[in-house]
Amino acid sequence: MNNKIKGYLFAAISAVTYGMNPLFALPLYKAGMDLFSVLFFRYLIAIPILAVMLKIRRRDFSFERKDVIPLIILGVLFALSSITLFSSYHHMDAGIASTILFVYPIMVALIMFIFFKEKISIKTMACIAVALLGIALLCNSGEGAVVSMKGVLFVIGSALSYSTYIVFVNKSRIKKMATIKVTMYVLLVGWIIFAIRALACGTLTTPPSESWWLWGNIIALSIFPTVISLICTTEAIQYIGSTPTAILGVLEPVTAVFFGIVVFHEVMTTRIAIGLILVITSVTFVIAGGNIGKILLRLRKMFPKLKTKDK
Repeated sequence: MNNKIKGYLFAAISAVTYGMNPLFALPLYKAGMDLFSVLFFRYLIAIPILAVMLKIRRRDFSFERKDVIPLIILGVLFALSSITLFSSYHHMDAGIASTILFVYPIMVALIMFIFFKEKISIKTMACIAVALLGIALLCNSGEGAVVSMKGVLFVIGSALSYSTYIVFVNKSRIKKMATIKVTMYVLLVGWIIFAIRALACGTLTTPPSESWWLWGNIIALSIFPTVISLICTTEAIQYIGSTPTAILGVLEPVTAVFFGIVVFHEVMTTRIAIGLILVITSVTFVIAGGNIGKILLRLRKMFPKLKTKDK
């Protein structure tokens, strides 16, 4: 298997595993767990796994004092993105939520245009218009589909938080730090936020004793959409670069839609299908060309190759 095939395979696995978020989260909601408890345990389990990965890659845990504030800001943004995305699952079909979340590259382009004066092409503006049309169709998806304006606002808030996270990483001193280290500390900040919230409210729910097997969902949520997705993204970027990896991210909403229909019996209408196609196509075109490709390419510096031996 050549490197290009490996890269596409890793990128596909990364997108598919991240699209598994609702597959593992929704049964936990149904069992009575609140979203803050789900995220508390997700982050708690993922942090030590990332720490082990960091040691395997022979990286240290050190950072400079100047990195503290940027890491805290990133942690807040990442936690906010998780909270709003997982909140949206209460108000709309997970497949639709994941598709709307996929507009984050367009938001990155808009942020770079508004705040950093980067040019935005006519093609990108046309893609933005098409994406908005697709979202409008999803918001009024017809009888049987679970969609609410509150849910749409939640998932757009999640995409905006994640877009801001990406831009901040690329525009701050943190871009020189390896992504696994950044992610580990970002999750640590998020976990502290959830822990403080649990202490303040006195609530931290776990799966019911009669449904002990749901702990497997929590572990899977920490491993598949978090750790495995991160590892495969790392490998994919090293083999084929950031832009092709981002384009294959289209499999993320496709996966969420698939599990939503097959496992959770979510409704697929013609209107929804057209909306999904419009959003996914427009975002793919934005990623494939223009400034967004350059922005995503900068992330490659955050993914150092494995050290095979000491020198």
